[in-house]
Amino acid sequence: MTDDVISQLEAQERDLVFTRFDNDDAWKLGSALVIMAQRRSLPIAIDIRRGTQQLFHAALPGSVTDNDTWIERKVRVVERYGVSSFLFGRRLAARGVELGAGLGVDPAQYAPHGGAFPVRVRDVGVVGVVTVSGLPQEDDHALVVEAIRAFL
Repeated sequence: MTDDVISQLEAQERDLVFTRFDNDDAWKLGSALVIMAQRRSLPIAIDIRRGTQQLFHAALPGSVTDNDTWIERKVRVVERYGVSSFLFGRRLAARGVELGAGLGVDPAQYAPHGGAFPVRVRDVGVVGVVTVSGLPQEDDHALVVEAIRAFL
């Protein structure tokens, strides 16, 4: 089962590639995520960044400060490993490995849980991260993927 999930996540990352990504794209994608979440009454925080610059942030009703802490931890996973936080977490689980000192990271600073997805630009690579926090990790990931798929 884990191999199937990992294969599906890898396929998403191959398929969901941008041709470009600028501030306007971040605004449009973030606004679309807000609308999706409002229609579903989801208590989430949304974060979109390019490099180290935060281009979009929204905290919807029901979200809490801790969601922002989770966002930072998930973003660090994408920035360090170049794949979605959910894919990285599933790969670790498949190997029976936990994120920690053995991998050279502080688990208080990194969260291999679903919700952060790389903004990958064709012929460039990963330039940013789209993150959602507030739902179970599979749902955080699925919402980001749904929004990016619709955007592209």
